[in-house]
Amino acid sequence: MSSESQAQASPKGEAARSSAASRGPPLSPPAAKAPELTDELIQGGWSKCWSRRENRPYYFNRFTNQSLWEVPVLGQHDVISDPLGLNAAPAEGADANLGNGQRKRRSSEEQANSLKRAKAEPSTPISPGAPGAKPWSDDKQGAAPAQAAPSPAPAPYRPAVVYWDLEIQTNAVIRERLPAEQLPPHPEIELQRAQLVTKLRQHYHELCHQREGIDPPRESFNRWLLERKVTDQGRDPVLPSECRPVISPSMFREVMNDIPIRLSRIKYKEDARKLLFKYAEAAKKMMDSRNASPESRKVVKWNAEDTMSWLRRDHSASKEDYMDRLEHLRQQCGPHVTAVAKDSVEGICSKIYQLSCEYSRRLRHTHLGLLQDPPTAETPTAAAQAQEDEAGTTTAAAAGESSPNPSRLVYCYPLRLARSTPPLPRVELHFENDVACLRFKGEMVKVNRGHFSKLELLYRYGCIDDSRFDKFLSRVWCLLKRYQVMFGGTANEGAGLQGALPVPVFEALNRHFGVSFECFASPLNCYFKQFCSAFPDTDCYFGSRGPFLSFRPVSGSFEANPPFCEELMDAMVAHFEDLLEQSSEPLSFVVFVPEWREPVTPALARMEASRFLRHQMSVPAYEHEYRSGSQHLCKREEMYYRAVHGTAVLFLQNAAGWAKWAPTPERLSELAASYRPSRAAAQPPASPGPAQPPADAPSEATVREDGPRDKTKERP
Repeated sequence: MSSESQAQASPKGEAARSSAASRGPPLSPPAAKAPELTDELIQGGWSKCWSRRENRPYYFNRFTNQSLWEVPVLGQHDVISDPLGLNAAPAEGADANLGNGQRKRRSSEEQANSLKRAKAEPSTPISPGAPGAKPWSDDKQGAAPAQAAPSPAPAPYRPAVVYWDLEIQTNAVIRERLPAEQLPPHPEIELQRAQLVTKLRQHYHELCHQREGIDPPRESFNRWLLERKVTDQGRDPVLPSECRPVISPSMFREVMNDIPIRLSRIKYKEDARKLLFKYAEAAKKMMDSRNASPESRKVVKWNAEDTMSWLRRDHSASKEDYMDRLEHLRQQCGPHVTAVAKDSVEGICSKIYQLSCEYSRRLRHTHLGLLQDPPTAETPTAAAQAQEDEAGTTTAAAAGESSPNPSRLVYCYPLRLARSTPPLPRVELHFENDVACLRFKGEMVKVNRGHFSKLELLYRYGCIDDSRFDKFLSRVWCLLKRYQVMFGGTANEGAGLQGALPVPVFEALNRHFGVSFECFASPLNCYFKQFCSAFPDTDCYFGSRGPFLSFRPVSGSFEANPPFCEELMDAMVAHFEDLLEQSSEPLSFVVFVPEWREPVTPALARMEASRFLRHQMSVPAYEHEYRSGSQHLCKREEMYYRAVHGTAVLFLQNAAGWAKWAPTPERLSELAASYRPSRAAAQPPASPGPAQPPADAPSEATVREDGPRDKTKERP
């Protein structure tokens, strides 16, 4: 390289060119050849072009449409071309000497300025091992220490509408706990898990077709994953592998509800007539083709033929007459149909569970191989896995983490993993309009830019092992892929299982009842930065406190809006009562569950009979709304949709919690007012929830008699 080129490549030459560029573009091209772009600049969107008019090279950024005559400088941080600040020069001064735990956090005052890269400690202990951790007391959390003013930075991307408030500090108090034993996420493993879960879904679809001649009940596989995790003691975060009983009550119930045919909601008389005829015909055909007892075959055949004869005779019956006749036929034939199909349906449930166990073992073997050097050639035994887990915990302790003191009370902090994360492969990021696209080995996941910036904020608060954001994109890819796999790949599938309360309701809960924590959320749909979620391994870096059923707070005010799976809701209520029984500190849970009465769900009945119930209110169907579970992808006009069933709001509080956050008439009035649907949801769009009915829609009682209700399907 010539001496002139070396001079241009020096920092002094760059400063001189920057100064010249501020006065105006150069009038003549440089004598030497323009330097090539580095990989960092190319990744940031810069490319080298040639100007015909000026007869010299220039540099263009495809993300910002910015053009420069001079080579872009890495220290100039542009939040669009470099949203994570990977290419930004480090801040000078005393802040540059702060530790990793301090460097990646900001005070409340700095968070108001959004994405400025200040190095400040939080005002409350995030981790018991972090500097400044303090035992819990009744005193108000202290203000953040004053820090030197951060260096100016370009304005970050700001979403038009924000559906979260990450400035709210926690009032949840827990006892210090050990790091979790889950293996750290890895894109290679997440990609393989996605393939195996998709394969398992396909097996389920084929078994339902081959054995029962029906399509799988809508989203029953997703609810099976949720229900199994209530009792699963296995190590895979998604696939069940150690459950008792083996036969899933949720899957068995939902498949059996669709035998001999699926009963759907109907609106017109002719539809009711056709549905009645199809059920009678399918029940009779099923008994003829199965190994049924003579008595069962006789009962079903007689009722089916009697129904068909009635249909041929009476053509003036109303829709209600047809529905009454269908209900009578189901009562007469249902027990015999269930007895004939029982073994077959149990075989479906058992086969799916066995395949899940096999896939789980295969994934863990591969995952452990990535964490070992060199990888083992055979599947580790249980003893070997225990030794590896113990070694992982020892490594984490040797890295400098302090041993938790289970008797010390601290404000809740994100879950930590015992194992350190190995180097992660590169994940590509680019933006298409307002959508961030992350690609790994040809597999792309997407998230809108507003939620992408939210994930970055949560990562700053929750992650302690990646101050330079080297692993951020890989962990975001794993997070998005995990939720995509968990709830299915078709449009709107599973979105109802992640539905959230409207923002005004969260604001009212925080303002009037001190709520600062969500018991069932995810980094994608959370309102507070304190929440519990289903996947501790992928979510802990973004602030998750782990699964709620293993989270044991001593004090605080919580909101619970669980996925509407009966087994999960029942386990949730049992956990509530256990926590309220054991704590004498202020503890409060505001619970939102569907108001299903025909029959009433065990969880709702148990809460209504609980001695900790302080108040209960009901929000009528179609008069309130929920936030879409696909909010990180959907359009703004599709964010909210009306609920097709009533919602019961119950306040479970111990004596101290009742004294501090009592549901007074004034507070309840404010909460009810916040639940009124927004004007934007007056005409609800296509969404994961059922659409709003027309003005002449049948009443709730009429809808309920349109067919057997599957309680787990009507999730907002």
